[in-house]
Amino acid sequence: MRIILAEDNDILRKSLSFFLESKGFSVDQFSDGKDALDAIENTDYNLILTDINMPGISGMEITQYVRETLQSDIPIIILTSSGVEQTELDSFDLGANEFIAKPVSPAVLLVRINKLLNKRV
Repeated sequence: MRIILAEDNDILRKSLSFFLESKGFSVDQFSDGKDALDAIENTDYNLILTDINMPGISGMEITQYVRETLQSDIPIIILTSSGVEQTELDSFDLGANEFIAKPVSPAVLLVRINKLLNKRV
């Protein structure tokens, strides 16, 4: 299973990537939303894991583009340090499947990823 991880926090991105790879996933990491979106357009991923606030293009913009322009139903999990309820509601309105507040528990993230991917199999 191939995951794209778009997160501008280097430590979080690298630690989540390491954890997911240890669980058997292939992870492509990006610190910039524009680079991540370019990869999404050119690569078949099983899941998108994206932060909301990133340089270039935000996680919300990625979600909207994937749903509206690419017409894809690929599972999308949004990570954010924002505790604002409206942000969470907006992300679901755009088509996100899950919303996880930081700090991220790798174990909880893994359960949510497996839940989304098992629905698609």
